Amino acid sequence: MKRPLGVSLICYFYFFGAILLLFTSVFYDANANEIGIAERFGVPNAPEQLVRVLVAGLSLVMVYGYRNLKKWGFWLMILYSILFGMISLSLATTHSQQPYIGNMIWSIIVLIYSIYVKDAFLKQNDQ
Repeated sequence: MKRPLGVSLICYFYFFGAILLLFTSVFYDANANEIGIAERFGVPNAPEQLVRVLVAGLSLVMVYGYRNLKKWGFWLMILYSILFGMISLSLATTHSQQPYIGNMIWSIIVLIYSIYVKDAFLKQNDQ
């Protein structure tokens, strides 16, 4: 089955984000007064660079499975979207900053679209 266009676009966005996370893990300023990814995940004592690399690695694995219409890629994307949507929602309510609201909306869009094209993942695995 041909890959839906939206799946490709979502993969490009997540691939770019993972590469950006890897890049920023190298140049991360530990003295910056910003909320890091480690703190967003509820592990503020974990090294920020390590958490960034782990999240980027998970994203790249997820993008590979999602792009190739694998069932496990679909479920990883669903879980990833729910997790990041919930994190963005909690940060948007406590910090009321636009990037968190935008991330939450993006997670909802990816979640809804993924469910909409679920048949593409099921048919790919039946062949």
